[in-house]
Amino acid sequence: MTAIQEIPLRTITGESTTLNAYAGQVLLVVNVASKCGLTPQYDGLEKLHEQLRDQGFSVLGFPANDFAGQEPGTDEEIAEFCRSSFDVQFPLFSKISVLGDDRHPLYAELAGDEDVRWNFEKFLISRDGEMVGRFAPTVTPDAEELTSAIEREIAAVR
Repeated sequence: MTAIQEIPLRTITGESTTLNAYAGQVLLVVNVASKCGLTPQYDGLEKLHEQLRDQGFSVLGFPANDFAGQEPGTDEEIAEFCRSSFDVQFPLFSKISVLGDDRHPLYAELAGDEDVRWNFEKFLISRDGEMVGRFAPTVTPDAEELTSAIEREIAAVR
């Protein structure tokens, strides 16, 4: 188990959890927003999640309102938007901050000394809980560089 897997998290419905609940899976951690030009990526993220979940993969969405106020809603409003607009089934978590002094410990660990650049930045986590890839917000869920990295991690034996 890695330190990242033990960081306390809260699901969008209020339950306490950690990434340890997903131990053994390849994870794509994404800071998401409902009113961003990149919001249509929800559709591609859901397709990726559906296509690969039986192979031990999951997308995890972390709503954040750090960029131009593009995620102003409550957890309940965000969950409803994601379900009704994109039929999101992948796990969503309570809204957090990914920047500044109140940056969530998960994002402090993932981003390190670098800032998250914008909504829909993607962090690839290996089955053993290590961050193995970081992808710019403009890298779409179906981009070759992302899908090939995910497939490599799914196939990796550690």
